[in-house]
Amino acid sequence: MYFCGDFYNIMTLDEYISLHTTPENEALQAITRDTHVHILNPHMLSGHVQGRALSMISHMIRPKRILELGTFTGYSALCLAEGLAKDGQLVTIEHNDELEETIRRNLSRSPLSDRIDLHIGDCKLVIGGLDGPYDLVFIDADKREYCTYLDLVYPLVPVGGFILADNTLWDGHIIDAAYDKDKQTLGLRAFNDRLAADERFEQVILPLRDGLTLIRKIE
Repeated sequence: MYFCGDFYNIMTLDEYISLHTTPENEALQAITRDTHVHILNPHMLSGHVQGRALSMISHMIRPKRILELGTFTGYSALCLAEGLAKDGQLVTIEHNDELEETIRRNLSRSPLSDRIDLHIGDCKLVIGGLDGPYDLVFIDADKREYCTYLDLVYPLVPVGGFILADNTLWDGHIIDAAYDKDKQTLGLRAFNDRLAADERFEQVILPLRDGLTLIRKIE
């Protein structure tokens, strides 16, 4: 792929990154289109570049079991499922029952659908009924509850296992005093501060999209 200088002058950095990232498959492209046409707040979709990052991380880990908190329309679940070990399973939890039909339809677009177990309900309640271990956990649900989610999944993740947390930069609000009373921002700040002080984990915030924190449980 080669572009002339004039093309680069009109391209944003995000567009450049997208053009130089492996494309989505047809199922993910269809989910992207349908989400933007039919679903409120389509920006909640992980999207092309982050989706490829989730897939790459999953391939690196080769998890036997993945737990996802916050399904939305199923895009990230399918990306993460790409890296599952043979006979692996992904469990995903979505609180909004109005999305169930959409999620199941979207998952059915992929041959990976039979490896994904969808639960509809409050993450805090559903997690309590799950048995570990989960080699990889992806947290992308209610931002006010991230610290609670961390406590709940901790015993389900083995030492050496990984947790991913989405939206940890929150469109820059995380360091913006104008959002000092915003409950979601405060929840994410508390989560980030908690991780930075918790010696049971190693973590790095990747400035990918809205912030993706990669966490490894070390004790």
